[in-house]
Amino acid sequence: MIIDSLHNAAKYYNLHPNFQKAFEYVSQTDIASLETGSFEICEGLKLIVIHGDGSTREESIKGFECHDKNIDIQISIQGPETFAWKPREKCTKPNGDYSDQRDVRFFYDKPDMFFELQEKQFAILFPDDVHAAMIGEGFLKKLVFKVKI
Repeated sequence: MIIDSLHNAAKYYNLHPNFQKAFEYVSQTDIASLETGSFEICEGLKLIVIHGDGSTREESIKGFECHDKNIDIQISIQGPETFAWKPREKCTKPNGDYSDQRDVRFFYDKPDMFFELQEKQFAILFPDDVHAAMIGEGFLKKLVFKVKI
């Protein structure tokens, strides 16, 4: 997992060919005005714009998840937003089977930690990062880039 601000995004361009495309899209777009929905940016890079009321830690960790085929870049647009996190290697309580169609695997495990993103900060969550998001009070808006591995 990587946590940083958009100001430093260029440091991570070399980690995956589509990271640069994702961060350049953010810098060239009025992200505050993006409507909710899912958008194909290019092959192997999809953007999901999410907004809504934050939830409690207890409610959010019911969706404690990770992915096998995608890396998430989650960017806070309006927050703050809290995340739950635990390394996959320490998760021992699967919550159902892996969904290949949705590329998601859920766990009943409890998070090792919580962290908070302020506006224009991001987290890069790799397949080994089990996470839950949208924890907070009030209205939250975020971008989630799905970067195909």
